Amino acid sequence: MPRKLDLRTGRPVWSAYRAPAVPTDNLTWDVKTDVLIIGMGISGAMMAEALTANGHAVICIDRRGPLEGSTSATTALVQFEIDQPLSTLSKMIGKVAAEQAWRRSRLAVSNLAARIAELGIKCGPSRTPSLYLAGTMLGPSELRDEVEARRLAGIGATYLTPAPLAETFGIDRDGGILSHGNIALDPRKLTAGLLLKTLDRKARFYAPLEATAIEDSADEVVVATRDGPTITAQHVVLATGYELVDIVPAAAHRIISTWAIATRPQSRNIWPQAAFIWEASDPYLYMRATADGRVVCGGEDEDFVDEAQRDALIGDKSARIAEKLGQLFPHLDTWPEFAWTGSFGTTTTGLPYIGAIPRHPRIHAVMGYGGNGITFSQIASEIVSASIDGRDDTDARLFAFNR
Repeated sequence: MPRKLDLRTGRPVWSAYRAPAVPTDNLTWDVKTDVLIIGMGISGAMMAEALTANGHAVICIDRRGPLEGSTSATTALVQFEIDQPLSTLSKMIGKVAAEQAWRRSRLAVSNLAARIAELGIKCGPSRTPSLYLAGTMLGPSELRDEVEARRLAGIGATYLTPAPLAETFGIDRDGGILSHGNIALDPRKLTAGLLLKTLDRKARFYAPLEATAIEDSADEVVVATRDGPTITAQHVVLATGYELVDIVPAAAHRIISTWAIATRPQSRNIWPQAAFIWEASDPYLYMRATADGRVVCGGEDEDFVDEAQRDALIGDKSARIAEKLGQLFPHLDTWPEFAWTGSFGTTTTGLPYIGAIPRHPRIHAVMGYGGNGITFSQIASEIVSASIDGRDDTDARLFAFNR
């Protein structure tokens, strides 16, 4: 069952904004359902909403409670740009597959925006342009190649030379890519809104409740819980973030630790268009503004999962992130009013694993989200709900465990 991990430490900025409460019950006897979702963060919430929209009876459980895991640690840059640039990904998995992955990612952001509007979820969504700045991994000529690769895939992007970067955004860099169509939002409010919509459709929520064993057969899955009762389902979806369940193959999946800060509100100091900004560097820096003018900035990622070591670095990493932010925008007050750290799973290609686990067709998993957690959660909700309904998603093989 899931390895118990300390998913985040510190005080994420989202704690400054109140999300609606999501009521849960205690499980006191054995129950049956169509689909059991393990995990009540953003992935589980999107999955539950999609499945109940298709008429399925759904139970959600979480060993902490709704919104208590990694969801609060996200900086919620809901963007279609995958961690691996299209030009790089093409060399890894082939041009056709890479283009399709990028197109599906772009479509997912549009689908999510439509879903939020249709359901009337109040999570402050706003369309935001993105700036991808030249750095240590990709310089100006590689960024030009990236723009051309996207153009050939039907994904619009504009290369900016230093002059327009300075004139339009006040940024001193050798070059950058400007793209449009991404979303800024409050991840806790989105998760709560999706869960409450699911509850309206008669889903059942039990938390805190820990799954301790999963037994699957040809026609059902039986999940034992720490408190005794069992849950029998036609399908189980593991939406446990990077807390991998033992049944899930961990191949090509590694854990990254990341750090983030948020400043005081300072709307007058925000850069033009409040664009998402991140660097083509390793480790890279990324930043966004909140609706009330705070700057959320993160990065300094490291390839380890020792929680004590990660947590001990909050002070040093926060200072370094604030210093880098100040170098890019000297007029900002970069003092961290909030500072936090978290971990996430990633893969070599930057593409997540989504779908049925090999040799366990009734157990579905979503993992390896990297920096595109919310975007990939949307894709996962589309692919897994189609699979459970017996339909083929045209891109399922791109993300499958046995790809």
